[in-house]
Amino acid sequence: MIEKYLEKPVKLLFIEHPYAKDWLEQIGCVIDQDDTLSNMLFKQKESFYAFQNMNARMITQQFDDYLIVMKDMLEKPLKEIENITLCPGYGKNREPEKFKPLTFYPGDIIAVVGPTGSGKSRLLEDIECGANGNTPTGRRILINGETTSKNKKGRARKKIVAQLSQNMHFVIDLTVRDFLGMHSRCWPTPDASGRIERIIELANSLAGEKFEMESNVAELSGGQSRALMIADCALLSSAPIVLIDEIENAGINRRKALKLLTGEDKIIFLTTHDPLLALLAHTRLVIKNGEIHRVIRRTKKEKETLRKLEFTDDRMVKLRRTMRSGEMLEEY
Repeated sequence: MIEKYLEKPVKLLFIEHPYAKDWLEQIGCVIDQDDTLSNMLFKQKESFYAFQNMNARMITQQFDDYLIVMKDMLEKPLKEIENITLCPGYGKNREPEKFKPLTFYPGDIIAVVGPTGSGKSRLLEDIECGANGNTPTGRRILINGETTSKNKKGRARKKIVAQLSQNMHFVIDLTVRDFLGMHSRCWPTPDASGRIERIIELANSLAGEKFEMESNVAELSGGQSRALMIADCALLSSAPIVLIDEIENAGINRRKALKLLTGEDKIIFLTTHDPLLALLAHTRLVIKNGEIHRVIRRTKKEKETLRKLEFTDDRMVKLRRTMRSGEMLEEY
């Protein structure tokens, strides 16, 4: 793809593929829009190639791969996810799981519960990798009734799963603004700048201590990082399936976070030890000894229990806010 641009002024490339400029700037390329792309890629200072740990031909190939993937992603949007199906496999004792294939649809929330070490995270991993009988559980994951594609060339376009882990800390030296800007170029959407502003607003409504656009992401607390990625996932990422590992440990407003994510018509799987979050889900998958031991659909009586827990949780949120502000906890 890149060959036809090599001997032309780079500004022509930018007109047809504006995201190309962002990529070149991010690797520190000195840009002269009237110069040819060939000169820009092959006539940088030696220190530039040393810093990239690549020669000019390797950088050119990487740039070509980037342009192909971006063009593919923009011209062929993600296929709509109509459902996801979990097909039974085996528990740790190699006994077959006894449930029938379970199918879930956009808007569904599925809680994965069970003792520590029972295999909850393994189930999320099966979903994340699109298991096809090739994981320790032997489970298969179907998207719209089919196994997921392994076409690595279309990987960026076909990425359909976003995962929020328990421990989320950044090791990249970027401001929040730069990080979100970089991510927005991976998921091109209308009004990307407006969405970035909204992400910060929502993230700060979830976290305790607020942070700014110019805050360094590596210096954010665990709760701030989790809040940022939840807001990012809800408003920017196009991934229609979201996996959340124990959101209650993030120190954020977990009910609001869950509502924010489900408001975007996604399929949510979350592991949890929190009865309130478990009852917010439409379905609970009970994991025992590595297998899906029981499937529970929320009942009317459980909805009554949920309302009581929400009342208690509202009181706890108020008390937590009072405690954090340094006030006395004398009234309840």
